[in-house]
Amino acid sequence: MRHTTRQVTGSSTRRRLTGLLAAASAAVALGASVAGCQAARHADSAAPAAVRPVPSTSAAASGSPAGGTTASPITVPASGSGRFTVSRLAAKAVGEGTPLRYRVEVEDSIGLDADDAAREVGRILADPRGWTADGSSAFRLVASGPADLIVRIATPGTVDALCGDAGLDTGGELNCTVDKTVLVNLKRWLRGSPEFDGPIGEYRALVINHEVGHRLGHGHEGCPGPGKPAPAMMQQIKGLHGCVANAWPYDRRGHYLGGPSVP
Repeated sequence: MRHTTRQVTGSSTRRRLTGLLAAASAAVALGASVAGCQAARHADSAAPAAVRPVPSTSAAASGSPAGGTTASPITVPASGSGRFTVSRLAAKAVGEGTPLRYRVEVEDSIGLDADDAAREVGRILADPRGWTADGSSAFRLVASGPADLIVRIATPGTVDALCGDAGLDTGGELNCTVDKTVLVNLKRWLRGSPEFDGPIGEYRALVINHEVGHRLGHGHEGCPGPGKPAPAMMQQIKGLHGCVANAWPYDRRGHYLGGPSVP
């Protein structure tokens, strides 16, 4: 099963990320139209789209995606076909309440297996520190039929195109949520973030928990205090502001790891 989107390319330089985050902060006063529908349309740290980023062919990582270990550079294609393969896996619901039916899709020819991605997303959503700990959220992986939530992993260019169609500027660097679709930038999935010093699997958990949190209606939160866990709904890619990097909305005792509401 395949889905087709139009293809664009996106900037992938670290300087672009820094500039994008600065632009996002400067655009707060102008962002009321986006903030008004934040639960339905959200780009992680992004501002409303104005100018498309300059295309590039690829980008290579120079740091470690695993937190403190030396790794070979990871090459991430700047753009892809815009066609997606849907995972063939299905699973029983996890959590309490009426489950959100979700499926996982991976853009073709980017080196990721859709079933492997679905297993990882399923592991994250089933973790007792995840959103099921709220006692009312549940998730069920499906391979066909209607879906309440779609997780797509795609190249920066394709993410830029799909998020840009909703008026969100991801700048080749960020993820976004548009209505029921979570769009995960391949660069973030493979490389993590310079602000997150944990293993890449933990950073992927942060990406999924943050974006699914928006799908569940949660807004952004700030650091609750120096040395405390950063909320999953905090824009940790913008800096931890004294908090400690954390991927999960709840701790192992079922306590919500939140912070003050921020724009």
